[in-house]
Amino acid sequence: MPAKILVVDDEPSFKSIINQKFRKNIKKKDLEFIFASNGLKALEKLQAEPDIDIILTDISMPEMDGIALLSTLSDINHPTLKTVVISASSDLALVRKAMNLGAFDFLTKPIDLEDLEITVNKTINYVQRLKDALKLEHLIEAAQNLYDSEKRLEKFLETLPVGVFVVDADGKPFYTNQTAQNIFCKGIIADTTPQQIPEIYQLYLAGTEEFYPYEQQPIFQALKGENARVDNMEIRQGEKIIPVEVSASPIFDDSGKLIYAIATFQDITERNKAEAERIQFTKQLELKNTELSKLNQSYSRFVPKQFLRSLGHESIVEVSLGESVQKEMSILFSDIRSFTTLSESMTLTENFKFINSYLSRMEPLITDNYGFIDKYIGDAIMALFGRCPDDAVQAALGMLLELNKYNFLRKGYNKSPIKIGIGINTGSLMLGTVGGINRMDTTVISDAVNLASRLQDLTKVYGASLIISQHTFFALNDYRKYNYRFLGQVQVKGKKDAVSLFEFFDADPPEVIEFKIQTKTLFEQGVISYYSQQKEQATQIFQRIINLNNQDKAAYFYLKDN
Repeated sequence: MPAKILVVDDEPSFKSIINQKFRKNIKKKDLEFIFASNGLKALEKLQAEPDIDIILTDISMPEMDGIALLSTLSDINHPTLKTVVISASSDLALVRKAMNLGAFDFLTKPIDLEDLEITVNKTINYVQRLKDALKLEHLIEAAQNLYDSEKRLEKFLETLPVGVFVVDADGKPFYTNQTAQNIFCKGIIADTTPQQIPEIYQLYLAGTEEFYPYEQQPIFQALKGENARVDNMEIRQGEKIIPVEVSASPIFDDSGKLIYAIATFQDITERNKAEAERIQFTKQLELKNTELSKLNQSYSRFVPKQFLRSLGHESIVEVSLGESVQKEMSILFSDIRSFTTLSESMTLTENFKFINSYLSRMEPLITDNYGFIDKYIGDAIMALFGRCPDDAVQAALGMLLELNKYNFLRKGYNKSPIKIGIGINTGSLMLGTVGGINRMDTTVISDAVNLASRLQDLTKVYGASLIISQHTFFALNDYRKYNYRFLGQVQVKGKKDAVSLFEFFDADPPEVIEFKIQTKTLFEQGVISYYSQQKEQATQIFQRIINLNNQDKAAYFYLKDN
């Protein structure tokens, strides 16, 4: 690389002299000359090319002379830049001032070309020695910094609670910290090849008697420039087995070349123990949860989940005495007709078997229609529906149709058919818990419940299978899709207004359904006449219905009551 010389002189001829004198050096690229006509332009050149080595400057120049230029150069941080001033022999005072300002040497005009060459070469050599000395100083400083950094790094690695194992680019062990030596029970083994590392340092595949395959080790992956981690390695110390987690990373120099691979070994004995305990605890917890789930499921057979959810709970253990909530619901009561007479013909065991056989057929029809059974009262069922009254009606009709199938099976065993009556009412009620400290139960309290129970009783009076109240009837989404007839009214105890009753007969035998459809208008006229005190007209209507079908028990009821 040529030495750069900045020539500062306002005489154009001086440029020609320089180029002529040093033409061979310029051609050989030993020297490179840059020219400026005054101090200001020289400063611009210095800013553009900060690697200039020497300045040859005249003292007398326009705009900024050599003395001013030297004064300015003292502010520039350029430790190897040297200035040679050129002056007439009569300007010795200026030359002295220039030397005091830091000029390295001086030349007098007219220029002696041999003296110029000697001075330039001398200055270049001095600048080069300065550069070499500065470079050496930097190298020494860098080496000291590197040494200090390595010492700090080594001190840091020694304090790490994990083992550190470093290999060079060829895979040979280079460094281990004290923790790693404690784990391996040895330090660096000279001349160890990469393939020998598993055997020398007793690295095993966890749970086996096989040495850990070298190509699968994280440090081998790191030598390929990849980060890797495994937790299935064991280090053997005689009879002692140490499970370790190993992570490895590549280390590159500034040019991107891989120079080392570093691996950390962490003893995970306690972690594995904690993990085993966690797994054991989790299994025990799962067993407990399964037991609790089974227990909760068992409790739900006694206390319906829907009842608990109505109180804002998911588990029976959350329920406390005295909790209650008010809701609008439909209440369904069903009962087997003449059950006492029927049960007298059976033993106690047969009674229970019969009831369970019957109830197990009825329950799904209730739950499938979004209801739940609040309680069994012997053979009777009390169920609640919170979504809409249609659910209760659909459940009741389903129960009656299922009863027809059940009776068909009973007939095959020469057993008499059974009949049930169902009453449905809709209204506001209170769900809650009652009892004492040691024994409590869920219950429903409402006049609406009492009316539903009474409607079920009235099915015996009217010979109907399903009677619903006006409260349920007018709350249905579309009552016209059912076969029904207005059955009459009932006075509720403690209430001023009577409640209208409706018979739903979609589950009756086909011939009975057809008859009730044909006589619906006539029957309802008879009921209206009856309640309008038109007794004679009502008697004629109901007699006419009986003449058409002597099985209409509701018509008989009105005739007898008339």
